[in-house]
Amino acid sequence: MEKLFLIVGLGNPGREYARTRHNAGFMVVERLAGRWQAVWELDRRFQSRRAKVRRDAGAVLLGQPQTFMNLSGQTVAGLRDYYQVAADRLLVVVDDADLALGRLRLRGEGSSGGHHGLESVEASLGTRQYARLRVGIGRTADGRREITDHVLSRFAEDEAGLLDKVLDRACDQVECWLDDGLKRAMDRYNGWVEDSNSEAEE
Repeated sequence: MEKLFLIVGLGNPGREYARTRHNAGFMVVERLAGRWQAVWELDRRFQSRRAKVRRDAGAVLLGQPQTFMNLSGQTVAGLRDYYQVAADRLLVVVDDADLALGRLRLRGEGSSGGHHGLESVEASLGTRQYARLRVGIGRTADGRREITDHVLSRFAEDEAGLLDKVLDRACDQVECWLDDGLKRAMDRYNGWVEDSNSEAEE
């Protein structure tokens, strides 16, 4: 079986959740599919939408779990195991309310940070050692911890321009990860999207 990269964007399936903040992971892999002219298909074995392409770095499989966020790990682990994806070829893309809209943070491992999708992935994979790209979605203005309504809300009209830049830069970062590796992608793209002169985060 060929070696490939697996990139899974987390989110919730269904029209009512489309383009909500919690679906930032879905939006990134959808934009990648559009950029690469990849065609989505439904894979019922792993409860996922998937799209496969070939790039210079190798074959790439994009995934969107259709299990709802809290069970995302079932799809991630199923795809990883079936396609025998090496640990350093797996990337999970997810929203992060602790990062402001306009910030990206790629890491090679780490905790779930309370994100239920990442908790499910960690439980299903049995490890925290997999790359994850966090896409900032911000919190409510009052900073309260209970943010269910916020993460399930859609982006405001005045956020549309920044969101578009975020998605494009997230795709650039994923392509850098594929072509040049984790460290280069972190050094070059972590940080604020709208300020190209700011130093990247480690």
